[in-house]
Amino acid sequence: MRTSRPEHERWRPTIAPRLEPWPREPAVIVVGAGAAGIAAARTLRARGISVAVLEARDRVGGRLVTVPLRGHPVDLGGHWLHAGPINPLVRLGTARGEPLRVAAQASHLWVGRRRGRTAEAAALGRAFALADRAMSRQATWEGPDRPAASALPPGLGPWGRRVERVHGLVSGQALGQVSLQDFPSMEYGDNRFIAGGYGGYLARLAQGLPIALGMPVTGIDWSGPGVRVAAGDTTFAARAVIVTIPTMVMRETALFTPALPPDVAAAITGFRTGIYEHAVLHWPSCPFRGGDQLANLVGGREACPGLLTCIDGTPFHFFELDAPMAAALDARRAGADGVRRLVRATLAAHFGGRALHDLTIPAVSEWRHDPWARGSWAVVPPGHAGARAALRAPVADRVWFAGEALSRLQWGTAGGAYEEGLRAADAVADRLRA
Repeated sequence: MRTSRPEHERWRPTIAPRLEPWPREPAVIVVGAGAAGIAAARTLRARGISVAVLEARDRVGGRLVTVPLRGHPVDLGGHWLHAGPINPLVRLGTARGEPLRVAAQASHLWVGRRRGRTAEAAALGRAFALADRAMSRQATWEGPDRPAASALPPGLGPWGRRVERVHGLVSGQALGQVSLQDFPSMEYGDNRFIAGGYGGYLARLAQGLPIALGMPVTGIDWSGPGVRVAAGDTTFAARAVIVTIPTMVMRETALFTPALPPDVAAAITGFRTGIYEHAVLHWPSCPFRGGDQLANLVGGREACPGLLTCIDGTPFHFFELDAPMAAALDARRAGADGVRRLVRATLAAHFGGRALHDLTIPAVSEWRHDPWARGSWAVVPPGHAGARAALRAPVADRVWFAGEALSRLQWGTAGGAYEEGLRAADAVADRLRA
């Protein structure tokens, strides 16, 4: 097992919120200070319930972190605020006056070593639309769950492989490994970006919360009338606990005493690991113009699953890595420098080596190797579509779960995690006051 520190944890965040001391006798302990944990803590405090948060990292935010690179705030984790009309972080950010902006709708197309033609861009757009309609329609059918890839329609032509790869990237696994029942929530419309970074926004939301950093939880005992949560050399007592750590971490750690009920344990272990990594590029002379636009690079020998260009109108770009690409790199034990070599080879295949004269790659995310994440998000494989709902039910009215893995409409996103933190906190507060 790899033990070196993931590269994305080598930088300090742009914002370190001021945190409050723990209450002497919290009614609720929240495990994890990511989006779900912060939402739960804010909600419980607003409802007059004493709460304390235990966080394993030495920072808040979980898989959202914004760091300073060459004087610019850059996200090394989540960056998109997806599904604006239903995303609670968009709604809250609007109310707070946060610097949100709508993501650009235009995109770049590069075919081999040339710019894509208008007709080619239109054909790619039609292929995406055809696939999305077919998969969304079939996902609503009654009947057994099945792989999302089985719903891809014929007739996508030469663009079908590109469509399938992009959907696999945003799903966290190849479509053959993803439940079709989840496909409608992959349709992320009306997206937002936020100036100063998504991680910075979440850190602002943690301001003034009672969070203890550097306190990884090693045990949760729910055998008595309340719960006892062990972290370090200390055991904390409370009436209830909200567990927000990723399912990928929970399935590898024996946290609970007694063991969780079989159906709950099966729901946790049945998730697969979603992979969505990115290399941060600083490339002032890149051929792309216009801020925050996606680029499709097709037709070369070296694949590029996704590329977000000119972030915030700067020379920074995200080169995305999907699950197959990450698996191939890990099989060779290539590490972050192997990612850098792959990025350079891919871009050189499309733009020529001379075009990369001022390209640097200051950072590479490695969430799949992060001990407190074990991946980018949780993926529901075919036949496991009920897992999200199964984890929303409390265990003995003392243990609640929250996080992106539980969100039906916003899975894999910080907005989904935040929404589930709100839900769990309200449920706990209702129970404690019943």
